[in-house]
Amino acid sequence: MSVLELSGVDKSFRGLRALSDVDMAVSEGEIVGVIGPNGAGKTTLFNVICGALKPDAGSVRFAGEDVTGHKPEKIARSGMVRTFQLMRPFATMSVAENVSLAAQHHTRGAERLRGHAVEIVERVGLREWAYRPATELPTAGLKRLELARALAARPRVLLLDEVLAGLLPAEREPVLDLLAELREQDGTTLVFIEHIMAAVMRLSDRVLVLDQGAVLATGTPDEVTADPRVIEAYLGEEPTTHADA
Repeated sequence: MSVLELSGVDKSFRGLRALSDVDMAVSEGEIVGVIGPNGAGKTTLFNVICGALKPDAGSVRFAGEDVTGHKPEKIARSGMVRTFQLMRPFATMSVAENVSLAAQHHTRGAERLRGHAVEIVERVGLREWAYRPATELPTAGLKRLELARALAARPRVLLLDEVLAGLLPAEREPVLDLLAELREQDGTTLVFIEHIMAAVMRLSDRVLVLDQGAVLATGTPDEVTADPRVIEAYLGEEPTTHADA
């Protein structure tokens, strides 16, 4: 049974079709990479899934329930959580306090909440930063904090929007290891947008390719990267880390 399923999803902005009849099914514990050119609709897809945008047509189902058009906070509390490309921590709070705030709907009791937050901070490799202002974090640290805040909500499905963007190769490795660990140890289902093809090939069980808002191809990483349509539409491009529509 699919833990996340999209059927016939359409979304347009002032006549521009950002998503066109998108079907997608993600199984429990699966890791699915979402790739495509800038403007292909990848971030719009995430916004529809998490409730930030309501589709013009089609449906989104999570854990067997129709969540189409539900508010983002309701979807997040039910177990489907996302990260954002633009990291906006609460500047007046420490790293641990930022994580505690994200965990408060899922962990009761002040002492348990603090303990849970510190545990997550340590897990993402920010132990030495736990009680320092979040604004002091470098880019790599902010990326980890964004991931920590998502993990604090105890996600069943985690949507990652370019979590590696802006990181140096050496900074990517611990994040990739952690993502693999989340699936292997926690059973978390991961759906991630990424332009860094080495990461897509390494992590993904399956890859979905979007082009001009439509599903161009889906399959294993090897199948997708060998598809002439994908090579023409995307892989011939210079990979970037810019946001897309």
